[in-house]
Amino acid sequence: MAVDFDEALSLVREFVRDELVADPPDLDALADMPLPVYERFAKTGLMNWWLHPDLGGHGLGLEQSVDLVSELSYGDAGVAFTLFISIMATNMVWLYGSDELKRRYLEPLAANGGFGATLGSEEEAGSELGRTATEAVRDGAELVLTGEKWFSTNTEFADFLVVIAKSADHPSGHVAVVVPKDTPGVRVVKRWNVLGLRASGTYQVTLDGARVPASHALNGPGLRILEVGLNASRVLIATTAIGISRRIRDLSIDYARTKSLRGSTLLNNAVFAAKIGQVEMAIGVMRNQCAAAGREFDAIMGSGPSAGAEFLRQGTLKSALASKMFTGQAGWQVATVGSELFGALGYTGDAPIGKLVRDMRYVSIVEGGDDVLRDLMFNRYALPEGKRY
Repeated sequence: MAVDFDEALSLVREFVRDELVADPPDLDALADMPLPVYERFAKTGLMNWWLHPDLGGHGLGLEQSVDLVSELSYGDAGVAFTLFISIMATNMVWLYGSDELKRRYLEPLAANGGFGATLGSEEEAGSELGRTATEAVRDGAELVLTGEKWFSTNTEFADFLVVIAKSADHPSGHVAVVVPKDTPGVRVVKRWNVLGLRASGTYQVTLDGARVPASHALNGPGLRILEVGLNASRVLIATTAIGISRRIRDLSIDYARTKSLRGSTLLNNAVFAAKIGQVEMAIGVMRNQCAAAGREFDAIMGSGPSAGAEFLRQGTLKSALASKMFTGQAGWQVATVGSELFGALGYTGDAPIGKLVRDMRYVSIVEGGDDVLRDLMFNRYALPEGKRY
């Protein structure tokens, strides 16, 4: 049964309080994936909360997801990232997959939980996905995929993958293909040793002659479909900066209450008040930007059968680019303030601020570094006169 947004927000806050804050597990050790944490989240009934009601999902929108992900990332940004990053793969299948693909791969995620993963990035094709070397070759009624993907989150425990590959058989030159995780020829090479978000798992993956039915190709140009998929995930990556910033603010205030300074406490210091006031302003502006991007995305997604075509027409949404660029930069400023407020203690592993600083850095790196997004913003929106404000 679908939940309304207020109920979902309450459930998420309870999960964060009980599982991530009150008695936090060790989520920063880069040991085995903390899958029991995700199993406990599944018990809330909110796994993949954005899936459409026609699939048996809750159908919560991206604007609503902003507040859910802010709460999750307040507890742990790696947990939040693991729980929401499937939105990229599932949206691509929802918008461009056949009814059979939706039934086979999305309905189980709505009913039972689970994860999807997207395989796009490669060693020589990070910010230049047109240089993708992974191939999808037609062999009768099948597609045969061969290549190596570098940074793919959730792959090891995902139920299905969406693989971006070049294809001489497709008019656009690239396809997006749904691949069951247990397909022979799909092999996880390693889990990357990431600096932050260590409760998540990002993997290097080899595809060695992995065969799937040709009907598993999504309907449309592969690279453009990937652009569409990145819109929602970029907004939610941006949103993690809000939750991390809120946590930094609260930890800083708690520390300042007891830190002695000039016969009083740091909390009563005017410089401290000014810095935290600036942080509070940044949190509000970040949330407003992400919520606005979510509303724009939801408006297109809610336009019915024309949604997929409209997303393909627009490709990368300006509001999604702006959200990720702005919150990554504003969030880094917040992290710097928090780190400096803790002094030398903030440069040790004994205070949680160090982890939050490392977690924050990913916002400006994952799914397009800031310079990549600046280039997109220039070429897609600043240069064409008709797209300028």
